[in-house]
Amino acid sequence: MELKVTIEVWGKGPVFLAKTPELDFISQGRTFEEAKQNLIEVIKIQFREMKAMGTLEEYLTECGFAITEDQILPMHEVVGFEKSTVVLG
Repeated sequence: MELKVTIEVWGKGPVFLAKTPELDFISQGRTFEEAKQNLIEVIKIQFREMKAMGTLEEYLTECGFAITEDQILPMHEVVGFEKSTVVLG
């Protein structure tokens, strides 16, 4: 089964944080790639556990995904993002 998600990686070192906003999962690593791979492992472990408990489909639906035979599809797509400066006060 395939799942398409956004992976954000934050940091400059010595720790990088990786997160997927669609699922609200986060992980870390010493490098950009390690953080990303750790996040993918977290997703796999969490999905395996939720599937065993019978809560995976409910969780995915709550996160805005539709489930087909071989794919998990987002019902909403990221259409853009930008870094902005907000003046406070």
